[in-house]
Parts: sequence; structure tokens; C-alpha cells
Amino acid sequence: MTTTATQEPPAPARQTLPAEERYADELAFLAAQDTGPRPPGWALTPRAVVTFVCGSDGEELTLRGRRTGLPAKMKIAPKFVGERALVERCVVTLAGERGLLLTGEPGTAKSMLSELLAAAVSGTSSLTVQGTAGTTEDAFRYGWNYALLLAQGPTPQALVDSPVLSAMRTGRVVRVEEITRCLPEVQDALVSILSDRRVSVPELTATEDAVVSAAPGFTVIATANLRDRGVSEMSAALKRRFNFETVDPIADADAEATLIRRQAVAAVQRAGASFGVDDAVLDALVTVFRDLRSGRSAEGWDVERPGTVMSTAEAVQVAASLGVAAAYLPGGDVLDLLPGHLLGVVRKDDPADHGRLLGYWDGPVRRRAEDGSAMWRRLWDLRGSLR
Repeated sequence: MTTTATQEPPAPARQTLPAEERYADELAFLAAQDTGPRPPGWALTPRAVVTFVCGSDGEELTLRGRRTGLPAKMKIAPKFVGERALVERCVVTLAGERGLLLTGEPGTAKSMLSELLAAAVSGTSSLTVQGTAGTTEDAFRYGWNYALLLAQGPTPQALVDSPVLSAMRTGRVVRVEEITRCLPEVQDALVSILSDRRVSVPELTATEDAVVSAAPGFTVIATANLRDRGVSEMSAALKRRFNFETVDPIADADAEATLIRRQAVAAVQRAGASFGVDDAVLDALVTVFRDLRSGRSAEGWDVERPGTVMSTAEAVQVAASLGVAAAYLPGGDVLDLLPGHLLGVVRKDDPADHGRLLGYWDGPVRRRAEDGSAMWRRLWDLRGSLR
């Protein structure tokens, strides 16, 4: 009797890749291309970090000499849409080994910026603490392997490094997401770490492992969404250890539309389909989000702002949903689906925002329809779907 060996199923692909893997070619090229001075422990020069995040403005960078596996020239794509000056200030803060706190409204790409910076500076963005109300001080200091602790007592082998402690040992950047979600007493574990640049391990007193000192290059990037309910105010002592940088919504409408299209296309492709939403529909989506976000239409008409945040990230999700619907549930005009998705975004926080969206329809949408725009006339006809 003949037996056939069973094949192992292929390893499942990952939905997303960390920045250091997604842009590995660019990082390797920039490391070889810019040979200027680097702060201790940095994988790239500060100038190359800014170029990695903001792009090379369409310019092809040239590699000096030939390097195996690297092209002679490469354009670096922009990854963060925002002020270059903001990114430069962030890089200067990190080069000075000072803590960096990125604040702003939800959906303004604070986490993405922190990931890009960590990947460019340290070669990894994986040293991350996710702040929640349940985060304990162990996440910033250390824990124990309790099986080894019971068998051997407190030994270096039983010690379990936190992401912060790992970053200190290796001189890398550690990310703390939503730091204000942590309780104040947990947040304050960072005060001594950012001041003294060392962590004491009392259980290992009288051994050489009783103190872990930070290697050159160690620093912290934290993010804080101060608009959310239930946040814990940072102490004055902790605030003084950080440079604060505010990440604002994208100012340029065309840049925001380009970003939304690019990210929505990528999301639909991950879902196994091609993106089939017209630019005109995306333009309407961007216009609605920007009007409601700012409280004023592009024409200068006043708009009552909803309590929910009309962020670029939310706009990307709506655009991706329209793309998936067009690919897998075809039938009719995809524009007809836009009001329902907008209602789903607006009603997340305050039920009264439903009325504000209807007010927007009775204002700018109706006036644009009366001005003769076929697309806005169709959206006005769809007002009933908002009830």
C-alpha cells in the first residue's frame, strides 16, 4: 500500500507588515546612500529619517558606488502627509534622546508616524506598549517567569523584560500608544526612566544585574488622544520629560484625497478585489468630511460640526467600504451607498449628530444640487436614506 505524504498548508499571509518590513528596500538604500554622521545607535542619519518619512519630493537619490542587492537610484515615496517641519522637529527630539509625545485628534496618523520614526531610527517598530486602563507598571519595567521564579528564585534568567527595558538594553526607540489611557501611577513609572535612564531591580540587589542602564540611542515615542473620554491626565513631572508635537488634520484637500485613495485601494486589494470607485465619488466623500470637520464648507457656508471626529482615517474606511461593496456586491451606483456609510460614522458618539448630518444635507448638499451639480443633486435625492 502506498501512502502519500500530506503537505503542510502554506503559512497564512499577514494582513499588514510592520514599517521596517514593508519599506525594507528603502531603509537599506537610505542607510547606504547617506553616510553622514548618525547619533549613537541610529540605523539612519537624521536627514535620511526625514527623507524616509516625507519622501524625496520625486527626486531620484543616487547611491555612491555599487552595493550588492541595491539599485543605483531610488525615489523615496512619502508616507506621512503633513508638515515636513513637524517631522524634522520630531527627529531632532529623538536625536537628543528626549521623549517625544505626539498629540492630536483621533485619526491624524499619530501611530503611523511613531511607527515610521521607530523603524527608521532603530530598524524596528515592534518595541511597543499599548496603553489601556488595564496596563500595569510591569509593561514599563519588568515581570517574572513565575515557573523559573519558583524553581530558582529571583535570577536574571527569570526576569522578563518589558518592551521599555528591551529598548533600554539595546539603545532603541520604544513606542507607548495612548499613554493617557494608562492610570497616572502607571504612567509615572516612566518619570524615573526618562530622567535617570536606568531601571532598578531590587530583587537582584547585590548582583551586577540589579540595575539596567539605557544604552545610547534609547528614547520613547508616546501618543496621546486627548479628546477621548476616560483619559488620565499626565503629571507635570512626566510632561516635562517629553517634547509635545501636535499632529493636525491634513490641510490640503488634494493631498488628503490622494492619501485616501491610496490607502483605500490598498485595503480593497488586501480584500482580494480591485478598486472601482470613481474619483468623483471620492471627491464628494472628502468634501463632506472636510466640511463637517472644519464647520465651514469650501464655499464659505457655515456647517454645524458633529461631536464625532471626521478624521482622515474614518474617510479611508468609508472609501474602502465603498470599494469592497462595488467589487463584491455590485448593483446600482456606488454613490447611493455614501449617505448610509456617512451616517454610520457620524452616529458613533452623540445621537444628536444625526440631526447635524441632516442639517448638512439641508444646507450645502441642497445648495450644490440647486447650483446644477448632477452628483450633488443625486446625493440630495438620497436624503431619505439618512432617516
